[in-house]
Amino acid sequence: MIGLVLGTSEGREILKRINEFTGDVFVTTATKYGGDILSEYDIKILNTTPLDKKGFMDKIKEHNIEIFLDSTHPYAVEVSKNIIEACNESGITYLRYERESVVERYGDEELVHLVDGYEGLQEVLEKIQGNVLNTTGSRNIKRVVHLNVPNRIIHRVLPTLKVMNEMEEVGIEPHNLIMIKGPVSYQLNKAFYKEYNIECVIMKDSGLAGGTDEKIRSALDLNIPVAVIKKAHMDYPNKFNSIKECVEEIKLRWNNES
Repeated sequence: MIGLVLGTSEGREILKRINEFTGDVFVTTATKYGGDILSEYDIKILNTTPLDKKGFMDKIKEHNIEIFLDSTHPYAVEVSKNIIEACNESGITYLRYERESVVERYGDEELVHLVDGYEGLQEVLEKIQGNVLNTTGSRNIKRVVHLNVPNRIIHRVLPTLKVMNEMEEVGIEPHNLIMIKGPVSYQLNKAFYKEYNIECVIMKDSGLAGGTDEKIRSALDLNIPVAVIKKAHMDYPNKFNSIKECVEEIKLRWNNES
């Protein structure tokens, strides 16, 4: 069986292409929503709850998984570490699909600030007098809130009941929330920036598919600085940046294993 950890749109494309030669697939997602959007795919076993290292090892053994593809979000480093260790200790093949960086294209832009973790935001936001748009996701809301900066911070998050409840628990008021499923287009980004009088945008380097380029270009065109949380360095074995090459490798190994 082929195992996939899905957390990106590219991961779904890879699954679609794998389905062209097999449906003997185990898929795991971090949320129920992540599983709900996979109804059109041929999946033998679907898991929609987060797994730790032991959880991955148990699934590998239970379902006789021989190849595991990690297509999690570029910032889900801990999940990737768990998968790599589980594959190594189980003696199976680990493959990684990794989005290429977008921010590197803007290395000469004065308004693009790369910061080390959420703590590094403090120095950037101290120079910002107005409103800030946080687009790093609901899981990181507390880390931004705990910076205790005087700015009004508007958070753009996924429009699910679970996220709404989380926002209420953290104390985020409705007027400081934009609930929309990304990625967001260039024009819509500009509209949000203008509507909320944004003076700085916090983001991750989530790649082209994650809408990072549209976020940055729309901000720069309005002369708005952006603060980009750096990705933690990770040495992934068997890493691919091409969906085509990744699928070809999976198919080759699958044919050899079968």
